[in-house]
Amino acid sequence: MSSPNHTSSTAPVGPARDDVDAGGGASPLDLLAAGTVIPAHPLALDAERRLDERRQRALTRYYLAAGAGGIAVGVHTTQFEIRNAAVGLLRPVLELAAETADKEAGRPVVKIAGACGYTAQAVAEAELAAELGYDAVLLSPAVPGADEAGLLERTRAVGEVLPVIGFYLQEPVGGRYLSADYWRKFADIPSVVAIKAAPFDRYRTAEVIAAVAASDRVQDIALYTGNDDAILTDLLTPYRTTGGDLRWFAGGLLGQWAVWTSSAVAMLAQVRAARAGDQQLMIDLLRRAPQLSEANAAVFDARNAFRGCVPGVHEVLRRQGLLAGTWCLDPAERLSPRQAEEIARVAAAYPWLTDDTFVAEHRDDWLR
Repeated sequence: MSSPNHTSSTAPVGPARDDVDAGGGASPLDLLAAGTVIPAHPLALDAERRLDERRQRALTRYYLAAGAGGIAVGVHTTQFEIRNAAVGLLRPVLELAAETADKEAGRPVVKIAGACGYTAQAVAEAELAAELGYDAVLLSPAVPGADEAGLLERTRAVGEVLPVIGFYLQEPVGGRYLSADYWRKFADIPSVVAIKAAPFDRYRTAEVIAAVAASDRVQDIALYTGNDDAILTDLLTPYRTTGGDLRWFAGGLLGQWAVWTSSAVAMLAQVRAARAGDQQLMIDLLRRAPQLSEANAAVFDARNAFRGCVPGVHEVLRRQGLLAGTWCLDPAERLSPRQAEEIARVAAAYPWLTDDTFVAEHRDDWLR
């Protein structure tokens, strides 16, 4: 990327292949370890709040064509209500994404399934994911009443089914404080292959980094940013292990990357180049870091305690014609006042973030 005063290299790169940089011939878990773009997959609904299978598949096709190295399904952006008995969408949504990725990717793609609830539920969801061909489980820490010892035991139980990705979820959207001691013990669990750090708190992010850096398993655990307010800050900040090795966040597993995904793939490629020694690129990316945070504030509705975060993701995809509307399973979950205008403002202010042209060129094929 050139300096902000030059525009020739700021357009979306289209289907640039993030997996090539991370090792196109590698297994899905190798790809996860090397680092990649992983969108948190949304849920496509029609006006009656029923699953829109055509648009659900189109979203998966979009992420694959954009060059994402993985997809995370059954997570917050997919809406936790898919697990409700009256809704019954957990299996269908997991199955649609896995089937589409397996059939159409033509390359390794790491398929991650969200799992939540107490141990029995989390294990059952991991077993479902394994049955459907998923590679790993993103384990939510939002378990009311569970202490840290209980969460660790749950992790070990789930890890007997599939490799585990830890998740430090921010408190305003259902997360909790997890101590430095918890993360040290978590990193020692053999089934843990990655940790998504998303406390939206630099001090707590630092505790996760320190726990991994000091672990004997540091080479086995990839750190992924989920700090939507500090994506570039995480990706551009190195840390050292206790053995003196330099390490970085491998990539991102993000709701923010569920939109403008081909631009996110291009950005991660630029991050790698900056980390390899391109100092001007490093400076340019650091200049753009607050622009990305500002855009995320609009999409995720930060000013209203994130109440409109899922509809905000839907609004970007609706504007691009990938979704028909911003409907959520919960009718009360909707865009906040002026949120749509804020999204339009940041998209116009920071065109380097968007991939509207890429989507317009391929949307009809994805919706076939």
